[in-house]
Formats: sequence, C-alpha cells, structure tokens
Amino acid sequence: MKKILFLFFIFISFNNQISAEDLIKLNQISEGKKSAKITIITYESLTCSHCADFHKNIYPDLKKDFIDTGLVKIEFRHFPLDLAALNASKIAQCKNDGDSKILHFLFENQSTWVKGEAIEDINTNLKNIIKNNNIDIDFEKCTTDKNIEDYVLNDRIEGVKKFKVNATPTIIINNKKFDKPLNYKNLKKSLEKLI
Repeated sequence: MKKILFLFFIFISFNNQISAEDLIKLNQISEGKKSAKITIITYESLTCSHCADFHKNIYPDLKKDFIDTGLVKIEFRHFPLDLAALNASKIAQCKNDGDSKILHFLFENQSTWVKGEAIEDINTNLKNIIKNNNIDIDFEKCTTDKNIEDYVLNDRIEGVKKFKVNATPTIIINNKKFDKPLNYKNLKKSLEKLI
C-alpha cells in the first residue's frame, strides 16, 4: 500500500502539477499579520506524530510569543504522507476560510482517528470524530472534491520542488529551511535573530 501511494505521489509530482491559475481560488490556512516581518511555512502531514507534537509542544509558545504579537505569520502547508493524511488535509481545507481550527483539532485528536488496519477504518474514524464534535462539513463532499485534492497535492509538489521537503514537519523561515533540531528553544533563537 505504501509503495503504491509513494509511486502515486511521484507520478503526480512529475506529471500533474497544477498551476495556481488552474485552481479555483482556495484560501491558505494561516495565522498572523500579513505584514509580519517573518513568515514561517510549515509542511505537515496530518498522520505524522512529530507534526502533532509540534502542534502540542511548540506551536502554543510560538503563537503566544511571536504570532499574536504580530512578529510572525505562519502558513500551514499540506504534505500528506499517505491516503489518510490526504483525506484529513481535504477536511482541514474544506471550509476554504483560511481558518486553522479544524487543522489544530485534527492534530490534537490524531490518536483518536489515526488507527485501523485499512484506509476504510481510518476514514470511518475521521468521519465519526467530525460528526461527534459537530464540525459542520460534509465528509463525502470534502474528500471527493477534486479542486481541494489538487490544492493539497500542489502544496506537496511545491514543497518538494521549491524547498526539497522530504519529511514532516519541515519548517521554512523566510524561504530558508530550518535545519536545527525542532524544539521551541532552537526555533525561538532563530526567530529572534530575524527581529
């Protein structure tokens, strides 16, 4: 299954890049002032435990110290590593309002829905967690929307081509890859040098 998915992503990467003009305008999930001096791009897969750890242990301090103070804008980019992450990314992007609440919710509850032996099990878990928490989206409509799928895959393609992303999470600060061990202390030091 993983080999087939990997080959699918390779095929998409080299044969089917969607230009921005081809997509109906979708709003990028982001937080912070558009005019912030520092822009962080984070490439994430919603099934990646290290990405969930970033949201749990690093993001809250980053938000308090840098995003809420207007110093940093953060853009969350999709980099699905498997079909479950691809579907979850479509759910996070589905409302097309640029809001990060659903994305954060999916990371916070990752252990609840990322389990099962097959993609059908994970999809059922994902559908149930959305329904049980009264998240107002249509699971089937979101996960079968070709435009949203193209948008999510285009994020991944751009990450590979522009920044050589090959793992998640990958942090880009003002268009340069953050290459230190990812913890808040290292991230804070790097950001303070740019202020």
